[in-house]
Amino acid sequence: MASALRIWASEDGESHLEDVDLRFEESDFLPSALPMLLTPQEKASGYFLARVPPGLELDWHAAPVRELAVYLSGQGEIEASDGTIRPLDPGTILLVDDTTGKGHKTRVTGTEEVLVVIVTIPDDTASA
Repeated sequence: MASALRIWASEDGESHLEDVDLRFEESDFLPSALPMLLTPQEKASGYFLARVPPGLELDWHAAPVRELAVYLSGQGEIEASDGTIRPLDPGTILLVDDTTGKGHKTRVTGTEEVLVVIVTIPDDTASA
């Protein structure tokens, strides 16, 4: 089972981290190949890649927009306002839903830059 790490804000403004299982369904996306498992398609409004230098620490901030971040290399961590800290290692999928409230801190913890793909998600597709 694959999962994503989600950060979200509760009504009191606290941010929280949780693991969310990704739902896959069999699809004949490529009719000439064997069926594969895909998640349901979601809307995206754009994407970019970021090279984040070692030593970077971002203090408390809410996300400017909803994002899906996929970490490719380097090491970091994210801290929710409830005190939970989770690593951001290569292969981590992070759903950033805390566009309100106290937000979160992020840090590069390793000696290498972090390479991350960030996909922006329209607000009308909010997660439960």
